[in-house]
Amino acid sequence: MSATLPFAGLRVLELASVLAGPQVGQFFAELGADVLKVEPPTGDVTRSWRTPGDDPDSSVSAYFAAANWGKSSVVLDLTQPAAQAELLRLAAAADVLIASYKPGDAEKFGLSYAPLAAGNPRLIYAHLTGYGPASPRVGYDAVLQAETGFMHLNAASPADPPQKMPVALIDLLAAHQLKEGILTALYQREQTGRGALIEVSLLDSALASLANQGATWLVTGHDPVPLGSGHPGIVPYGTVYRAADGQRLVLAVGTDAQFRQLCLVLMRPHWANEPRFSTNPERVRHRKALEELLLMRIAELNGVALLHELARLGVPAGAVRSVGEALSQEAAQTMLLPPAPPYFPYAGLRTVAFRSSAWPAVGALDGPPPLAAGPA
Repeated sequence: MSATLPFAGLRVLELASVLAGPQVGQFFAELGADVLKVEPPTGDVTRSWRTPGDDPDSSVSAYFAAANWGKSSVVLDLTQPAAQAELLRLAAAADVLIASYKPGDAEKFGLSYAPLAAGNPRLIYAHLTGYGPASPRVGYDAVLQAETGFMHLNAASPADPPQKMPVALIDLLAAHQLKEGILTALYQREQTGRGALIEVSLLDSALASLANQGATWLVTGHDPVPLGSGHPGIVPYGTVYRAADGQRLVLAVGTDAQFRQLCLVLMRPHWANEPRFSTNPERVRHRKALEELLLMRIAELNGVALLHELARLGVPAGAVRSVGEALSQEAAQTMLLPPAPPYFPYAGLRTVAFRSSAWPAVGALDGPPPLAAGPA
């Protein structure tokens, strides 16, 4: 890795599996850190989470590839004293350790924060759990989505069944919290010379991300209800419309001025002057009537031309794309990691979505997701 990347020389030890912890490991790898992934003899469980399109003979599934670029990997059976001793040796030279042990397992193996910090006071030990270190429950994203309100809100209407988000949303939210905790601890270590224990749970990460929906209940006492892809406080916003050419699109009209422009493009300028639609609070109050008008009118128009005109006039709108369409567009190419043949001839997806003038654009990582790890 280039020495100009911000985490060049940082040593990260990853004892995490599935998505949240490994996403954090890849984040540091993309920015120059040396990341060593420690896997059990059976490997990270996501190596076996294959879709029908995955290569059945490869130890790198698409899911595993989502969070493990740029790392090296080693197998340690941490139930064995020799492996525990090896991990203590590795931790003594590490800057950051990322763990996702079930509560109690680290203590059982003698690998909790206290003994590792005794051998390395500068160590930042980032521990991810499902429900906090005092709870024996193991965290699974779908269960957390159900328990924290996300599935309830993700339905077409109150009469429709709740739906899980199509990605492991709570894992990804927890990964961001874990990164923020580690980065804060790294900054503090520059001042104090000492590491820290960072604890993040999937539960807390999910609750922190309820944002305006959580504030609605806390401030008003009204429990938010499912609105499909609609917004509780802005209309029109998020509803999917289908144009005459089959193009699916959404609007995100946040101001009255934008709504007036929308009405002009739709050749229905009088809608903006109607008392029930002239302001956003009135549009929210008369949501159903306005949505019915928009659904009918947009169904009469060419969607491609409509999106072009809305973009020209600064009205927020966009086409509904598939995953393949989203990643194939020109604007997405800088977010792709180049293939690494012959071992992994497929592109990857970056976890780092920011750029800085302080370091060059992140190029190819030192390697693709590690193949099946060997013994230490």
